[in-house]
Amino acid sequence: MKSLLNIEEHPLEPFLPANAKLLMLGSFPPQKKRWSMEFFYPNLQNDMWRIFGIIFFQNKEHFLNPDKKGIALYDTASAVRRLQDNASDKFLEVVEQTDISLLLKQIPMCKAIVTTGQKATDIIREQIKVKEPVVGTSEPFEFEDRIMRLYRMPSSSRAYPLPIEKKSAIYRIMFNELGLLNE
Repeated sequence: MKSLLNIEEHPLEPFLPANAKLLMLGSFPPQKKRWSMEFFYPNLQNDMWRIFGIIFFQNKEHFLNPDKKGIALYDTASAVRRLQDNASDKFLEVVEQTDISLLLKQIPMCKAIVTTGQKATDIIREQIKVKEPVVGTSEPFEFEDRIMRLYRMPSSSRAYPLPIEKKSAIYRIMFNELGLLNE
């Protein structure tokens, strides 16, 4: 039996705008000591906000301005145990998974889910019947009365060996397919 000590509860509430068309799910936030903001992807060593800046504003620093607001996200784990003192998925033991169906029911206009890591992808696939997409692609699935897509994007972590410009180009394809760049 595993110890209940050192379990971290998710520090953020899901942000689920009613008109959301895309649900972005990571695994779990890094430790608070690595945060530079009280929002998702809070460690600025992660390039997610730079990728969004390039895609939506042609400026990788756009979301790094403290006066700007970001995009809402959540994670596939609601409680974890860190097996090492870092944010690597490899060393996260998921104690409690997020109920993905519950999230999707709150955002009826959502057309797609995107994951950026294997752990998040595995959790989605445990809960929803969907084929695993190759990184940079998507697979269709059905949720209640909706036909949706699961996108598997490259990790925004700098440890993932792909230049930010190439990561951004892959994300841009997804946002174009979902019609999110034309709004």
